[in-house]
Amino acid sequence: MAMSVGSSDDGGMMMEMNTTPLIDVMLVLIVMLIITIPIQTHAVKLDMPRANVQPPPVQPEVIDLVVDFDGTLLWNGVVIPNAETLLNYFQEASVKQPQPELHLRPNKLAKYDVVANVLATAQRLHINNIGIVGNELMEQ
Repeated sequence: MAMSVGSSDDGGMMMEMNTTPLIDVMLVLIVMLIITIPIQTHAVKLDMPRANVQPPPVQPEVIDLVVDFDGTLLWNGVVIPNAETLLNYFQEASVKQPQPELHLRPNKLAKYDVVANVLATAQRLHINNIGIVGNELMEQ
């Protein structure tokens, strides 16, 4: 249904092909193709490696070290008679795997010097898991 606007020079017939029906047919074919293509899922299947089932981690041993008001040291309830014994206990604890947790429980009347020496000895022997327990009782 092409239409010629204006007049041709020779007054004869136009020799151009009418492309409107061809474009209409092509558009219908494209629409039919889009409708008939199945909907693609956007999921990508991957073969992921499976997680290794590992046993739960081993809980470290807990060592209770009590500094009494008179400077007496208790290692898990056992009295430590001298500094060499404390040093031996720390050396044994530092080589264990996993390294034990040291829970230091100073009495609120204990001298600062005794507690500081115990912490310095533990640090010098590379005891990393140290916690001071009982601070909530000191505030009373």
